[in-house]
Amino acid sequence: MKIFYDKPFTVPRWIILMADTVIVTASFVLSYFILEQFRFSFLVRGHFFIHAGLFSLLSLGVFYSMRIYSGLIRYSNTKDMFRIFSAVLAVTALYPVVSVLIAGQLYHIPSPDMPSLLVLNFFISSSLLILFRTSIKEIYILAKGNAMTDVKRVLIYGSDQQSILIKQAIESAGQHKYVVSGFIQSGGHKINSTIEQKKVYHVRELPELHKKLTIDKLILPNTQWGQSEFRAIIDCCLNLGIKVQTVPPSEQWVSGKLSLGQMQDLKIEDLLPRKPIEINNELVSEEILGKRVLITGAAGSIGAEIVRQVMSFHPEMVILCDQAESPLHEIQLEMEEKYPSAKIKTFIASIRNLRRMLIPFKEYRPNIVFHAAAYKHVPMMEKYPEEAILTNVMGTRNMADLSVCFGVEKFVMISTDKAVNPTNIMGASKRIAEVYVQSLNHASNNPPAAEFLSRLVQDDDDESITVTANVKTKFITTRFGNVLGSNGSVIPRFRTQIQHGGPITVTHPDITRYFMTIPEAVQLVLEAATMGHGGEIFVFDMGEPVKIKDLAANMIKLSGLVPDKDIKIVYTGLRPGEKLYEELLNEKEKTLPTHHEKIKIAKVVSRSYKEVLNDIEGLTDLCKQGDQFRLVGKMKNIVPEFISNNSEFSKLDEVKSKKKVLFIPAFTSSLKV
Repeated sequence: MKIFYDKPFTVPRWIILMADTVIVTASFVLSYFILEQFRFSFLVRGHFFIHAGLFSLLSLGVFYSMRIYSGLIRYSNTKDMFRIFSAVLAVTALYPVVSVLIAGQLYHIPSPDMPSLLVLNFFISSSLLILFRTSIKEIYILAKGNAMTDVKRVLIYGSDQQSILIKQAIESAGQHKYVVSGFIQSGGHKINSTIEQKKVYHVRELPELHKKLTIDKLILPNTQWGQSEFRAIIDCCLNLGIKVQTVPPSEQWVSGKLSLGQMQDLKIEDLLPRKPIEINNELVSEEILGKRVLITGAAGSIGAEIVRQVMSFHPEMVILCDQAESPLHEIQLEMEEKYPSAKIKTFIASIRNLRRMLIPFKEYRPNIVFHAAAYKHVPMMEKYPEEAILTNVMGTRNMADLSVCFGVEKFVMISTDKAVNPTNIMGASKRIAEVYVQSLNHASNNPPAAEFLSRLVQDDDDESITVTANVKTKFITTRFGNVLGSNGSVIPRFRTQIQHGGPITVTHPDITRYFMTIPEAVQLVLEAATMGHGGEIFVFDMGEPVKIKDLAANMIKLSGLVPDKDIKIVYTGLRPGEKLYEELLNEKEKTLPTHHEKIKIAKVVSRSYKEVLNDIEGLTDLCKQGDQFRLVGKMKNIVPEFISNNSEFSKLDEVKSKKKVLFIPAFTSSLKV
């Protein structure tokens, strides 16, 4: 058996053709004998050999013309069986004509009981031909199972046409070590029935099947994802150690055939406890079509996805801005390959350099700005608060002021849930940036920034620069939580730790975060940009928060390993500035609904532009002095709800608390008097 499988040989096609002809001829002889009640002496003296010879030659010609011999027998499928039926039916229909023309007219030989003979022969010959092929196929599969020590036994979810096509595709890919053990689904009339020699099982039988048949994988068609039992069966598979792979719809198969490379392992993103997010593409298209779009942070995970999705709506021009050279070059090449006729400009610069950032505004005059450039790592910014202020606050101010000066229609800022009741420098810096763009939006026709930039432009040697301050820029802020798979997120880190054999490090067993995928986050950003009228902070419904330890455990299971057995989960303690639970709204904030159920507007109290500008300029001066405690103290004054957590700057909160305690008795005693 092992030799048969390890060195499979291909039988010449003429041998298959001759074998098929012999089978149908033998069937014709058997049918003839049955009708003549096996009177051999009469048959030999009669015209049997002429009828049998004509039938054999006719079958040979029909089989050759219909090429039923051309396929490899070990990969035969239902289509091949249908072709056999068609060929035998054609022979059955043509034989009476041939018999009358040749045997009757030429040799004057009487015909036998033609209808009975042909009907009987049709069923016998077609059955024998199919039996011949299925026997060879089963022998090959048996040899395959005995010869392969690392064979993967799989179940296919569902029993519809898509699932059957997947089964056929797997069995046709002989070089791959997969054996289909059956189909499985949660209910329906097909349970316990057989489809193409494979039984349909109920999902409750999965634990028993895993032990009995040693099931390694479950193949899940993407068309089944919307069903309610999707999560239940995946959880069951993960707990049993069964890998789950997904297959795209058949219309996406390459040249109509499934490449096993298209069978992808289930991703952790697929396990988010909510339905996928959908947006109104028509509205987004109307907003972006024919516009010039500038994207900062275009080389980052969020910025790059904004680039990809914006390009799909056919803007007039896209300007990609980032200070990271290699990633910016990569996203440029990707877009130029996908959209060869599109206008794609790249610009390397830091958003902290105001004069440098003047260039793309005056050369390309963007209509829309997506501001995704920022420092985002909490522990790093806790060490370097000056950098957080200079990039997240001053960089945002530069981009916002330039947008006003050059008449940008919409400025969309990418913020974070860490800006709500911030416990770290990064979150507080993003909250200050939110406050600034909101105050700028509410300023009458944005005149302060226009005046500021006008003075800057007047100092420039280029006299062709013109400021378009008469267009009121709409400032829109989008706020969402953690993005799965983004640069620096836990997913790549956990994946690396699993590849190295563990352990996976989690800061706290109770820590939770809101998660969404990168494409989902960007879809909501584009939708919010479309519906925004200026001044809003859009909050995204990210479903239920996920425990990081559960995320780690699921990633271990998706790798086919057992948590705390194959890969340990170790708790390292909260990092500086980190909190257990993220929030999307401040307690004092209220939300208003929008036409999209996943997007809400946070109603916050805005401050005057001059007041916020004075605060930011004060922060800039403190950055130059290098006194981190004075700088963070100023941030806490601007954002009163900023309470440091697990940080050296918690001392500032203690001082503030003591001042309040000292103030309250004096106030109380004055009331008593």
